[in-house]
Amino acid sequence: MPASDTEISKFLSYVLRHAPQEIGLTLDDEGWTDYPELSRKVCAKFGVADADIRRVIDENTKKRFTLSGDRIRAAQGHSVEVKLKLPPAIPPAALYHGTTAYAWEDIQRSGLKPMDRTHVHLSPDVGTARAVAVRRKGPHILLTVDTVAMAGHGYAFFVADNGVWLTAEVPPQFLTVIPENAP
Repeated sequence: MPASDTEISKFLSYVLRHAPQEIGLTLDDEGWTDYPELSRKVCAKFGVADADIRRVIDENTKKRFTLSGDRIRAAQGHSVEVKLKLPPAIPPAALYHGTTAYAWEDIQRSGLKPMDRTHVHLSPDVGTARAVAVRRKGPHILLTVDTVAMAGHGYAFFVADNGVWLTAEVPPQFLTVIPENAP
């Protein structure tokens, strides 16, 4: 039985963000790899056609992948060393981050860190941050990031191809917990 779109999407995310060697791929410095080669290997692994892979890429609601000609990369979320070469961007006055109440204890001390990723991921709206937060176990909280103050202190922001905002870190003084009933 062929794989589901979810299985294909998760596998694409895994190899393009974390483990290209899993199927014998290499990423260039900017995270790109050869799409035809990726497609051949994924088709063989999952018993699907290239059209199935393209549908997963095109219809992915989170737009996790960027396909450009014969090259593909993950839009963001890498744990392998890549330089996305995104130009610095002026963010909206506030961005948002969804996390767990448990993680908030550490965040209050040291801020948001990229952890095993290359950047901290921030959402452009509360709804997206909430969707990210509820994927985690336990009670969740939503944080507002004061991007104006951060930019005033020299922090740079970038926006990935899929609309996710990226920054190196968010120190705790730029974070505020959103009250539970916020829209």
